[in-house]
Amino acid sequence: MAPIAWKPQYSVGDPAVDHEHRELVDLVNTAAAAILDGRPDADIERCLGDLMRAITAHFAHEETQMKRAGYAQYQPHKDDHERLLDSLRDIMDSDPADRNVTAERLTEVLEAWFIDHFRTHDARLHRQLGPHDH
Repeated sequence: MAPIAWKPQYSVGDPAVDHEHRELVDLVNTAAAAILDGRPDADIERCLGDLMRAITAHFAHEETQMKRAGYAQYQPHKDDHERLLDSLRDIMDSDPADRNVTAERLTEVLEAWFIDHFRTHDARLHRQLGPHDH
């Protein structure tokens, strides 16, 4: 299983947001590596928890920015956030005995979501908002 590599198509054109997104990709890779390396369950749970907290905080901040700006696409954007959180919860609830499948699923699901979400929802949002507080 290859880690997720940052790709130009992930960029939304705002350096601060791109930096946050890179950090999320790094957390996915850290969690997947912990799973594949056979680290203790407590370490894996910590990595997945760190990932969930970071994604949740990023989404909460982004959703606050959308509300403040009166962003017309708020609900579809938020709904897409919820889809990822649901997928991540499902992955976190998977059988720890099947580590390879869990790690593969984590990177496949999140990379596919990142590709779609960053280039559609986030690119549109950040084009409209322009640079803003992060």
